[in-house]
Amino acid sequence: MVTMTPSTILPHQQQGTNHPLNGKFSHLSITYHDSLNFVTVVALHRPKKRNAINAQMWKEIGDAFRQIGTTGDGCRCVLLIGSGKGFCGGIDVTDEKFFSGVGTSADDDDSSRDMARKSLAFRPQILQMQAAFTAVEDCPVPVVAAIHGACVGAGIDLTCCADVRVCSPNAKFSIREVRLGLAADVGTLQRFPKILGFGSRVRELCLTGDDFNAEDALKIGFVSRISKTNGDLVDTANGVCQRIIQNSPVAVTITKASLNYSRDHTVAEGLEHIALHNSTALMSEDLVKSFMMSGGASDNIQFAPLQSYSRL
Repeated sequence: MVTMTPSTILPHQQQGTNHPLNGKFSHLSITYHDSLNFVTVVALHRPKKRNAINAQMWKEIGDAFRQIGTTGDGCRCVLLIGSGKGFCGGIDVTDEKFFSGVGTSADDDDSSRDMARKSLAFRPQILQMQAAFTAVEDCPVPVVAAIHGACVGAGIDLTCCADVRVCSPNAKFSIREVRLGLAADVGTLQRFPKILGFGSRVRELCLTGDDFNAEDALKIGFVSRISKTNGDLVDTANGVCQRIIQNSPVAVTITKASLNYSRDHTVAEGLEHIALHNSTALMSEDLVKSFMMSGGASDNIQFAPLQSYSRL
């Protein structure tokens, strides 16, 4: 096991300090972990609204996760949490921006009342909302979601995009959209069954909007563990993050990419995909270092950080 010490922190990654992206967002807090090197903590930060996601916050989630782990920030793992009494209360239905393209009014002209035209105009907003959460799934480093209290509607959509989910004993989940008169349309109906299978229990939860608790989530495999107490949740999530960051960041990034690719492709296509990636990755110095670590020679062995992505 690698023991991380303060000397291994990158110059630009000081524990407990704000991430360079932090000041750019109104409803997200982004900091470096106060005790784990190479872990970035992203907190949904609308505690007075139970972290209900409004249009601005929705866009910020996409913007943040498109950048984390790609800017040379030293991030190898993201811990996703919610501020306040719950993880996420779903979509903020009081934000009129979500529904500006829905319905008709007496002031609409003939073309605005045409449902086909209104549908074509509204579709890009749905795609934009989908893309924001897909950015979490596409983040090159693993995302560990620590869920407490309410996680409903859009909260399920969001956590489905995480790589690992852990929760507290007081966590409550619901695929709530069907009770609001719509089918979930930003990822739950596509990702939730891919995580758990298309069986009767999954369909029941999607079709009824019923609540399910932490024990149910563990039983069906939506979360991988429940913390012993509500107060232990972050420690439980920290343990997962710590075990991830002890590994080569190259190996971890490619493993995540291969898992996501293989989920949506045949076994043969997945094998070709990982062969292409590993034909390069096996040339990394990380391979030698990992073998040395597995043999017990972990002192002073450090993995080089991932480089900043090249962009136009």
